[in-house]
Amino acid sequence: MSKLYFKYGVMGSSKTAQALMCKYNYEQKGFNVFLFKPFADNRCMENGFAYVSSRIGLRSECIEFAKDDSFYKLCKFYDIINSLSVIIIDEAQFLTKQQVNELKEISLKVPVLCYGLLTNFKTELFEGSKRLIEISDSITEIKTICKCGRKANINARIINGRVVDDGEEIMIGGDESYEGMCFNCYVKRKADKCIDI
Repeated sequence: MSKLYFKYGVMGSSKTAQALMCKYNYEQKGFNVFLFKPFADNRCMENGFAYVSSRIGLRSECIEFAKDDSFYKLCKFYDIINSLSVIIIDEAQFLTKQQVNELKEISLKVPVLCYGLLTNFKTELFEGSKRLIEISDSITEIKTICKCGRKANINARIINGRVVDDGEEIMIGGDESYEGMCFNCYVKRKADKCIDI
């Protein structure tokens, strides 16, 4: 049965690696997998082709989408709606509310698996993530740990070695710009003082 899935985690929790492994598993069973990522994530381009790439070295060619793209039109263009198709979205937090609504309807015919962050560096829900939480059939947290050993649940933005909580919502970056951490370490790093819990 086709569903809309949302699998979320903080930076460094292996979301992209899991998306690519999922793609491989479906392809091994004979499915046509359509892997999408937003134009906003411009880190992986090679010879004019876009890629989804994980920190552990897995990668795959993908289709890019813009904020004003319709997934209805993309599905028609790529002839996606058939019994052996699967849609996987990486960096799903950058979807718009309308795009998530469209993917929900599309998921009545083909499985749609969305991987992304839940909250931004200000600890606020992304538009796409908020809508995915509201209407997904299945929601799964991809867990990872903070350097202190606690569960990481904050996407901390790091600038010049310091945690910041102001600036534009979207700033594309990896380990050099973001760190998944627990709330205690986030508050400590932000204020340079310890909180005993």
